[in-house]
Amino acid sequence: MRYRKKPIVIEAVRWVGDNFNEVRDFCPEASFLNDFKAPNNGYFIISTKEGNMNCLFGDYIIKGIAGEFYPCKPDIFEKTYQCIENDNGVKNEE
Repeated sequence: MRYRKKPIVIEAVRWVGDNFNEVRDFCPEASFLNDFKAPNNGYFIISTKEGNMNCLFGDYIIKGIAGEFYPCKPDIFEKTYQCIENDNGVKNEE
């Protein structure tokens, strides 16, 4: 059998190193660890149903349909999701 993912709208934010407050506002329960060996000196730990997961520099944090949060690598995110509205509420017409 083959299945198609149902079209759903999700909210997400990308950790880019200088948007700490944006990430914390979006996912308040995420814990930040400062690691001077990591790119941009830190990463977030997100508690998921599968256990704790790291959100590294460049990763997206997705808010799922049940309100849960989880990290997603940029290549997977870009293959799976299409931007339909930017941060200013402007809709993408594609």
